[in-house]
Amino acid sequence: MKSLMKSARRPALGLALTFFAAAALAASPASESDKANAFFERCFQEELAHSPMLEGILGFKKDQDKWDDTSEQARLDALARTTARLAALRRDVRFEALDAQARLSYELFVSQGEQSIEGWRWRDHRYVFSQMGGMHIDAPAFLINFHAIDNVADARAYIARLRGLPQLFEHEEARARAAQAKGILPPKFVFPLMIDASRQIVTGAPFDGSKTVSPLWDDFQTKVGALKGVDAATKTHLLADARAALQDSVKPAYEQLLALFQAQEQVATTDDGVWKLPDGDAYYAYQLRVNTTTDMSAEQIHALGLREVARIHAAMQAIKDQVGFKGDLAAFLKFTRDDPQFIYPDTPEGQAAYVKRATQIIDDMRARLPEFFTVLPKAALVVKKVEPFRQKGSASAFYEPGSIDGKRPGAYYINTYDMRALPIWEMETLAHHEAIPGHHMQISIAQELQNVPKFRKYSDGYTAYVEGWALYCEYFTKAYGFYSDPMQDFGRLSDELLRAVRLVVDTGIHSKHWTRQQVMDYFRANTAESDADLTSETNRYIVWPGQATAYKIGMLKIVELRELAKQELGPKFDIRAFHDLVLKNGPLPMDRLEENVRAWIASTKAGA
Repeated sequence: MKSLMKSARRPALGLALTFFAAAALAASPASESDKANAFFERCFQEELAHSPMLEGILGFKKDQDKWDDTSEQARLDALARTTARLAALRRDVRFEALDAQARLSYELFVSQGEQSIEGWRWRDHRYVFSQMGGMHIDAPAFLINFHAIDNVADARAYIARLRGLPQLFEHEEARARAAQAKGILPPKFVFPLMIDASRQIVTGAPFDGSKTVSPLWDDFQTKVGALKGVDAATKTHLLADARAALQDSVKPAYEQLLALFQAQEQVATTDDGVWKLPDGDAYYAYQLRVNTTTDMSAEQIHALGLREVARIHAAMQAIKDQVGFKGDLAAFLKFTRDDPQFIYPDTPEGQAAYVKRATQIIDDMRARLPEFFTVLPKAALVVKKVEPFRQKGSASAFYEPGSIDGKRPGAYYINTYDMRALPIWEMETLAHHEAIPGHHMQISIAQELQNVPKFRKYSDGYTAYVEGWALYCEYFTKAYGFYSDPMQDFGRLSDELLRAVRLVVDTGIHSKHWTRQQVMDYFRANTAESDADLTSETNRYIVWPGQATAYKIGMLKIVELRELAKQELGPKFDIRAFHDLVLKNGPLPMDRLEENVRAWIASTKAGA
C-alpha cells in the first residue's frame, strides 16, 4: 500500500491541462513525436506549478511557503484545463504520425483526462476527511516527511505553511459541508478516529504544559537544530516564530476543524456502504472500473474472491499439516493469530527488533535481484516507524516514494502501534510487497525511466498495476527459494488470502449492503488477521470503496500474462526480460499491459 502521494493533486490522474496549450504546440518541434512529448512535458510542468505539495513530494524546492489550492474554484479551473488540453492534443497532434512510445503516451494522456472529466460527477463522493486521509493528517505528515529544512529560507517557508493551515482547512471544511448537504457523510465510527488524530497534533508543547511535545513542534525544532552554519540567535528567532505560528494559526485551525468533526458525528449514521450515497451504486461501479481497470461487475468480483479464498485455504491446510498442527484450519488460524511466539514484544526493544529484521530481509532480497531483473533501481530505501499521530488510522505497513533527486530515500513504513498486527510470520512477504521487489522497486524504476514523459513516470493512477505488481512480488519469489520457513510461507499465503478476502468484503459492504460487523465476522472466520488489523482493514474498505479490489485482480492478470509467455515462448522465456517488460513503461492499465506482453511474445518468437 502507498500513502501520501494520493493526497496531492497528480497530473497523471488527468487533473489538468492548460488553456494556452494550442499556442504552445504551434511552436513545437517539427517531429510529431517530439511535438507530442514537448506538449506532455509542458503540461506536466504547468500542472506541477498548481500543486506545491506535489512539488514537495517530488523533491522540488519551489513554492515551499504554499499549500495546494483545494477550493471549489480551483477544482473548476482544473476541470477546464483538462478539457482544453484534451481538445488541443486531439486537434494539433496527429496520432498516426507518432512513434510507438509517443502513441502510448497519447493514449494514456487521453484516457486519464477522460477519466478525470467523468470523475467530476463524483467529486463530492470521496470523503474529504476520513481516518485514512484528509488534510487533518496529510498536512502535518507532509511537513514532517516532505518539507526539508536545509537553510533559513526553508525554515521560514515551513513557518509560512503553518500560518497557511487555516485557509487550507477552510477550503476542505467547505468541501465537507457541501458534500454533507448532498447527503454524503462518512459513517459514525470514522469521527472518533479523526478527532483523536487531530487532537494529537495540538497536544503537548507548545500548546499546553504537558511533558509531551506536539509532532510539528518536535519536527521543526529537530530540523532547525540540525542546521549548520546558522547562528544561535537566528535559530532562536525561527523557533519563536514557529511557536507563535503553532499557537496563533495551527491551534485555532484544528479547533475549528474539531468542531466540524464533532458536529458531523452527531448526525452521522452507522450505514457503511456507498450504496447509501446519492447514485451510490453507479459511484461504486465507477470506483471498481477505475481501480481494477477492468469492466468486472461487483458480482463477478465477489464470486472471484470466494473462489480464491477457497483455493488459498486449501494451500494453508497443507502447511498446517506440514508443521504438525493438530486441529482444523480454523484452530490453526487462531493459533497463528494469538500465540505469543509469533509476535515481537510491544516494547521499544521489540519494535526496534522488528525494524532490524525487516531491514535484513530487504538486504537478503537485494542481493538476489540480478537473478530476476536486468534493470535495478538507483534510489535508496529506509525502514521507518509510522509517526504516532497517524498510527491509529494507518495500515500496518505502507510505502512512500523518495524524491526525484535521490536526496530523500523511499520509505518502508512500519506501524508499531500494536505489534500484534505485525506477526513475525508475515515479515518476509510484507517486505517483498512494500519494499523490494515490490513498491520501492517498481516506483523507483518508473521515476528513473528515460525518454518517457513525466506524467507517466510519476503516475500512481493505476492501482491494479501498482498494487498488483507488489502482490505478484510476494508470489513469484516463492519459486526461487524464499519462504523456506513454512511459517513464512504461511505468511505469504495469509497476505494473499487477505487480498482475496478483500474482493469478498469490499463488494459485500458496497454492493450487498453488508454491515461493518458482518465484514469483521467474515475476517475472523477466514483469516489469521489480528483484531487490530481486521478493524483497521474493515475501516479502510468502508472509506476507500473499490480500492482494495485492485490488488488481487492486478496480480492475477500479471500471473496470467507470465504463464502465457512461458507457454508461448518455451525455452525462449526469460523471467528477467518479462519483469523488465512489465516495469519499463511505468504504470499501465491492465488491458494495455496485456497488449504489450502479447506484442513482446510475438516479437520474441519471431527472433527480433
